[in-house]
Amino acid sequence: MAYNLWYWPSIQGRGEFVRLPLEAAGIDYRDCARERGEDALMADMAARAPRAPFAPPYLEIDGHTIAQVANILAWLGGHHGLAPTNLADRYWINQLQLTIADVVAEVHNVHHPVEMMAYYDDQKTEAARSARQFRDERLPKFLDYLERAVAAGDDWTIDGNWTYIDTSLFQLIEGLRYMFPKRMAAIEGNYPNLIRIHDQIEDLPGIRAYLKSDRRLPFSEEGIFRHYPELDAA
Repeated sequence: MAYNLWYWPSIQGRGEFVRLPLEAAGIDYRDCARERGEDALMADMAARAPRAPFAPPYLEIDGHTIAQVANILAWLGGHHGLAPTNLADRYWINQLQLTIADVVAEVHNVHHPVEMMAYYDDQKTEAARSARQFRDERLPKFLDYLERAVAAGDDWTIDGNWTYIDTSLFQLIEGLRYMFPKRMAAIEGNYPNLIRIHDQIEDLPGIRAYLKSDRRLPFSEEGIFRHYPELDAA
């Protein structure tokens, strides 16, 4: 039985952190809003009150709803062998996943530092200042932390096999490369373990097939990782 995944139909966004392990593991799912449209997504969320998710993505499982990326991935990890069996290790990779969520939030704030619902063009001056601080200070701080974390593992972050945290690291690197190509080209050499995990995930058969399919939407200036050349620098 396929899972029902609900997310905005026209962007990768946070939903991509859920799609990637599903694709890598060959787990059947329906991308419901892509099939039925954004109005169906809004109606489905409203119908789940009083336990409706605050926002997508969310996964429908046997009539129940699991929302928030880290929460969804922890559930999938436990039920499909995509997380360590040791409880302490499960909390460890959940901690890393929540750190990635922090990065993603700051990434979005780079191009919308003043008002989330306002256009980028209405806050370009503030965005330039935000981007400079993120590139120079916050990005290396996050990547340094994640590099140290994955360096403690063997081929993968933990347990000698890929887990959902590895697919999330892949997506993080992909998004940062799109958003800041100059900056990432300048600093990637400092993060050999992160890049190694990225490349190994990219080479998984399920991921190779997904990246070649029309299910993998391109990055765009409607999503979280947005490339504005004026915000990038080495």
